[in-house]
Amino acid sequence: MDNFTPEEIEAKKKAIFDAMGKRGQKQILNKIGYENWDPIQTPKDPIDIRMDGTKRTSQMLISEFLQQSSHDDYSNSFAQGAFEMCLGIINDDEKIRGMFEFSQWYSALLKKEGKTLK
Repeated sequence: MDNFTPEEIEAKKKAIFDAMGKRGQKQILNKIGYENWDPIQTPKDPIDIRMDGTKRTSQMLISEFLQQSSHDDYSNSFAQGAFEMCLGIINDDEKIRGMFEFSQWYSALLKKEGKTLK
């Protein structure tokens, strides 16, 4: 909407409002007010195009991870867990961050003691 003048935006807003039914107009007037109503809002980013710090989507990350994993070593449960971690990291989920940090700490502990996971 940056390409339109305020007058053009107001004209579009009025045209949308006038084309609405009486019930819709009443809801706008009673709930938020015509002045606060913005029918030309920019859409929010859907979750599937959110990106992490490396500019990868969750699908890109999980695909890359699973391709680098040995196909003999993972199951559907393994892939599902990895995908949940991926989404949690991208969405900055506190629970997933805790799981991630614990995993890093535990990996370092195993290396320090010369141990490995099964």
